[in-house]
Amino acid sequence: MSNIPTTMKGVQLIGHGDIEMLEYREDLKMPIPREHEVLIRVSAAGINNTDINTRLAWYSKGDHQCEDASWNGHALKLPLIQGADVCGEIVAVGKAVDTARIGERVLIEPCLSDVNGTTMNPPWYFGSECNGGFAEYTVVSAKHAYSVQSSLSDAELASFPCSYSTAENLLTRAAVTQDDHVLISGASGGVGSAAIQLAKARGAQVTAITSPSKASSLLELGADRAIDRNHNLVNTLQKNSVDVVIDLVAGAQWSQFLDVLKPKGRYAVAGAIGGEMVTLDVRTLYLKDLSFFGCTVLEPEVFGHLIQHIEQGHVKPLIAKTFALEEIKLAQQTFQQKAYVGKMVLTVKHAT
Repeated sequence: MSNIPTTMKGVQLIGHGDIEMLEYREDLKMPIPREHEVLIRVSAAGINNTDINTRLAWYSKGDHQCEDASWNGHALKLPLIQGADVCGEIVAVGKAVDTARIGERVLIEPCLSDVNGTTMNPPWYFGSECNGGFAEYTVVSAKHAYSVQSSLSDAELASFPCSYSTAENLLTRAAVTQDDHVLISGASGGVGSAAIQLAKARGAQVTAITSPSKASSLLELGADRAIDRNHNLVNTLQKNSVDVVIDLVAGAQWSQFLDVLKPKGRYAVAGAIGGEMVTLDVRTLYLKDLSFFGCTVLEPEVFGHLIQHIEQGHVKPLIAKTFALEEIKLAQQTFQQKAYVGKMVLTVKHAT
C-alpha cells in the first residue's frame, strides 16, 4: 500500500437532520483492509432512498429519534460515510485475500452478511452500520466485492447494486415466474424500474404504476402496461387479476393491492415512500390465502444472479444525472424532487 495516500476526500454524515448534516472533507483517514477485506478505489457511487431515510432518522420507530435510526434498530455510529451503491477497483487486500484480486473492477453487495470474516446476524448494510462509498476509498469483506465484466461505464455500473439487488430479491422472495402477472408500484424509481427489467427477464407480464408523464419511459423499458398511480386499481385492473404485487410505496391505496391479488397471490414489499401506516382487513389476507414478504436482507443467491444479468445484458442502466462527489447536497436535493426516471450517481475523481 505504499502508493496509496494516507488521507482521502469524502462526505460524512455528522448527525440526523436536513442536508446540512452532510459534510464534505478532504482530510479523512484512509481505511486499511483487515485480514479478510479489500480496499476499493471508488469511481462512482449511486444515491438511494436509504441515504436520505438514514439521514432523517426515518427508520426510527420512536418518532425519528436517534437511538434506533438504523436498519438493524440501533443508533448509528457518527460521523458516518454513507453510500451503498459502489463501483470501483480493488487496490489492496488483507493478508487472507488472494493478491490476484488487485486490479479487479468490482461492485459491492450492499447487504453484508460478513464483516472481516465474522458472520453478522442480522446483516449490516453498507453505508449504515459501517462506512460506505461516498469517499475516494472504502473497505469491505472480500466476499462482498463481486468482479464484473462489462463494457458499461463505472457510473452506469454504480446504478445497479442497491436498487437492482433489492428488485431481484423481491422477485426471488415472491418466486416470480413466466406465468405471473406482476404489478409494480413506484415503477419509475430505481427499484421499480429495475423490477420491470428483471421481471421481464423472467418472462413475466408486467403492469407498472406511475405518473402519466413517465408512462412512455416505462413502456420503452419493457412494461406491458402502465397505469396512472391516482386511478383506482380495482376499477382499472379488476379484482383477482394479479399474481404478484411488488410494492415500494404502501400509502393510502395499499388495501387495493390485496383486492387485485388473485387467491394465493404474493405481496412483496421493500419500501413505503407513500406512507408507512396502512389499514389491513385481516379477512382479505386469510380468505384469499395471500402470502406477504418483507424484503430487506438479500437471499444468498441474489447478488450473484444480478451480476449475471448485468454481464449478459439482461438489464440496462438508467442514469438520470451524474454529480461530482462534492456536489452531494445538490444531488440529494435533486433526487428528492422525484422528477426523473433512473438514478443519480456521484462520480469520484482521483489525482493522477
